[in-house]
Amino acid sequence: MRTAVRTFPITAIIATLSASLVAHAEVPAQIVATVSSPDKHLVVELQLNNNKPEYRVKYHNKSFLEWSSLGLNTSAGDFSGNISFSGSSQGKVNTTYQMDRAKVSQVHYQANTLVASFGDAKELQIEFQVSDNNIAFRYQLNPGEKVTRVKVFSEATTFNLPDDATTFLSPQALPETGWMQTKPSYEEPYTFEEPVSTASANGAGYTFPGLFRIKDGGYLLVSETGVDSQYVGSRLGESQTGGVYPLAFPQQGENGGIGETFPTMATPAITPWRTITVGSDLAPIVESTISYDVVQPKYQPSQHYQPGRATWSWIVWQDDSINYDDQMTFIDLAASLNFEYVLIDNWWDANIGRERMAELVKYAATKNVGVVLWYNSNGWWNDAPQTPQDRMNTAPARRNEMAWMQSIGVEGIKVDFFGGDKQDTMRLYEDIFTDANDYGIMVTVHGSTLPRGWERMYPNFVTSEAVLASENLVFFQPSLDAHARNATILPFTRNPLASMDFAPVFFNQRLSREQNKGTTRSTTDAFELATGVLYFSPVQHYGVTPNNLSEQPDFVIDALKAMPATWDETRLISGDIGKHVAIARRKGDTWYIAVVNGEDQAKTLPLTIPAAMQGSFRLIGDATGSEGNFTGKAELQQVKLNHSFPLNLAPQGGALLISQ
Repeated sequence: MRTAVRTFPITAIIATLSASLVAHAEVPAQIVATVSSPDKHLVVELQLNNNKPEYRVKYHNKSFLEWSSLGLNTSAGDFSGNISFSGSSQGKVNTTYQMDRAKVSQVHYQANTLVASFGDAKELQIEFQVSDNNIAFRYQLNPGEKVTRVKVFSEATTFNLPDDATTFLSPQALPETGWMQTKPSYEEPYTFEEPVSTASANGAGYTFPGLFRIKDGGYLLVSETGVDSQYVGSRLGESQTGGVYPLAFPQQGENGGIGETFPTMATPAITPWRTITVGSDLAPIVESTISYDVVQPKYQPSQHYQPGRATWSWIVWQDDSINYDDQMTFIDLAASLNFEYVLIDNWWDANIGRERMAELVKYAATKNVGVVLWYNSNGWWNDAPQTPQDRMNTAPARRNEMAWMQSIGVEGIKVDFFGGDKQDTMRLYEDIFTDANDYGIMVTVHGSTLPRGWERMYPNFVTSEAVLASENLVFFQPSLDAHARNATILPFTRNPLASMDFAPVFFNQRLSREQNKGTTRSTTDAFELATGVLYFSPVQHYGVTPNNLSEQPDFVIDALKAMPATWDETRLISGDIGKHVAIARRKGDTWYIAVVNGEDQAKTLPLTIPAAMQGSFRLIGDATGSEGNFTGKAELQQVKLNHSFPLNLAPQGGALLISQ
């Protein structure tokens, strides 16, 4: 059979080829929208580069983020490229709100907003809010009326740091690693001034938040907020060429492999906020409230939840202390220090029992001390054996347990060993918080993720570990040796954006019950006292033990008795990562200034005191002996803080100043 040959005019062939070339030609980058902060110093620009949306960040006309990608790849389509710009609108936010479990109590949030739309039907919208020193942005996907749900497989979001930037980042742990396969749990040490091109320790990127030093420009802190049961917790992926960090979703093996690594959402689908905080120095990092500014409470509190301080036998006395008599001792210790709570840790169900626990709670109430009970979150996602377990992982068991706690007067729970950031896990957090509120119970989480706006979103959420915390000081001598240096890193990385249950303040020279074994402390007593203010947590679990009452001078014990757990105002006085930090916090009319020396050498630190803080202070600082050497003990002085105040610090020393 012969086939007919079709012929085309040469003009038609040329036209077809020209159209194909035009379709595949690169479209020049074009800035399509700009939004700046109210003070005009912080600017975000959006461009369409070869039909791909991008943004960059300038602060005081210096590049803090170079052109970085935007967009979503979803089951409804890929909205990260081959997309058109269809317009934008701008507005303003001017609002005030109150916080009762934060580093500030009154917030006045002002920001300029930009909503940029992409696609002929505005399928993708990107919303920016830009306040002085802060940026928050998120996506809204509008795939059409016929699409009622969508899977967000990945985000195209990147953070393109200048090539000469350096990092302070916590590496992402690999799933089902660590003790009893409980990781990841945000408990890795931070990098220190590494180039942005450096691979992470585990090849899995880094957890939020991430701090970067911008050479000759300042600092930039990247994180996220507003994550709930509708999404996954994200992280920074491995740095690509030129310091480009992609936003990455959870690893497949997290939470024992349970659940997908990507979220599924109803439409229109709205993602959490990505946040960026910038500053010429570290003050805007420490003082930022962006984690709370762009979120709202998800439900009303069923009662007033009281922040406070807690004693905690386990941190120094360990598992053997979880018995009836020792818990009576630590209830009495809490009462002696005017602390609001006692935390009773793992194995209480086996070692004390429920009937005697009811007796302990009743006894604590006579001392005006509330009881917080530890729980294992585990159902089947790790091998941690501590009990009680299988009480928080399903709704019937959880609500039955909470009803029992409510009936005997338990005021809070600490839930441990989560190990992941998948949507299934975020839903478990939200379910625990929501159910606990029904029974008037506040919640602390350990072995856990970073709180992402949760102090405002969930009224009974209190605090989270999500840090290489003080239990490692007890377990490992190298951790205790690095304690002072780390105290000059965490106030600028982990703690600015969320409460951090580090569990500070140790006065025992050796961190064990008998003090004849265990790790040995080289920080001074004044340093340890200062960490009670330096680290912020609405319920602060202290490492003090009963013997400290007679071993420490009255002025130290008096300071502990009066030390607040929440604050009305927080200001950075001075800070140099790895060397020192001085943070001021106000409660009512009283200022507390916490100062720590991260180095193993004595120094005189010149403090520049803001006018609002100048006046008479009690100074609890590092004492010197008859030979002029620092003793490790604390001494009390009455001082007058003027504009510039020289403060003497011992090696790994510190000071706490309290206004009069």
